[in-house]
Amino acid sequence: MKHVPTLDIRRYDSDRDAFVAELGAAYREFGFCCISGHGIPKTDIDSAYQVFQAFFALPDEVKRKYHQPGMGGARGYTAFGVETAKDSKFADLKEFWHIGREIPRDSKYAEVMPPNVWPTEVDGFQEHGYGLYEALDALGTRVLRALALHIGLAEDFFADKTNFGNSILRPIHYPPITTTDIPNVRAGAHEDINFITLLVGASAAGLEVLTREGRWLPITTEGDAIVVNIGDMLQRLTNHVYPSTTHRVTNPQGEMARQPRYSVPFFLHPNPDVVLDVLPSCVSAGNPSRYPTSITSHEYLLERLREIKLI
Repeated sequence: MKHVPTLDIRRYDSDRDAFVAELGAAYREFGFCCISGHGIPKTDIDSAYQVFQAFFALPDEVKRKYHQPGMGGARGYTAFGVETAKDSKFADLKEFWHIGREIPRDSKYAEVMPPNVWPTEVDGFQEHGYGLYEALDALGTRVLRALALHIGLAEDFFADKTNFGNSILRPIHYPPITTTDIPNVRAGAHEDINFITLLVGASAAGLEVLTREGRWLPITTEGDAIVVNIGDMLQRLTNHVYPSTTHRVTNPQGEMARQPRYSVPFFLHPNPDVVLDVLPSCVSAGNPSRYPTSITSHEYLLERLREIKLI
């Protein structure tokens, strides 16, 4: 039976050619790979989860203080039942928080990358939340180096395209499910918008990826592994050499449904003004360019946020 492989990223330094080949093959096949050996301490991940859980346990009226109207959920709190997977009739069964990149307020990107808001009710939220943001941003940069090499680009190809990326850390709370006849799922079938997504702490069952053969394949991680998948922006840039694969979070059965679920994806985005034109190295007679028109990553992001009903 097929399974999404787990690869140790330390092999990028010790066995580079083989690691790059195996990583590239995993992404061409599944659009997903699990990355171990990343060096982010478990204590840091656990501390971040603890402050996120403490926030979601706050009273509803306290959490709603941190909703930022008119911003499409770019920062702060988004309430339960708002985000809706593209083409789905039902909202996802989740609430979430968004942490973005800290940039100078005189940056050329300041208009589209607003300042973070931080809940004062939870000690350590900013410290542990932004600490995890920076750790996953650095890991994502390492993964992109290997992905660049696999398609014949310079190792640092993505460096100046993501150094001010409009990336998001999204702590998510899926509350207990208390009724059996609910039509919604925790997260409807969807593809991610960004370059790559890093999901830390995917140990709870529920995450499933749709294989090329049309079967739903469960993904759970062991040890320190982090799930990393391709998003639509990188799929577009690479002309589908790296596919953005449909995935979902299903509702658990029986007593497990009465348990809350938490997850923390990091959506690594390019800088807002990066143009997502197909890379020449990803065009061939057998794979002609699928995207003749230009679009910036920020324009693309706004288009997709409308589709999922965040703006």
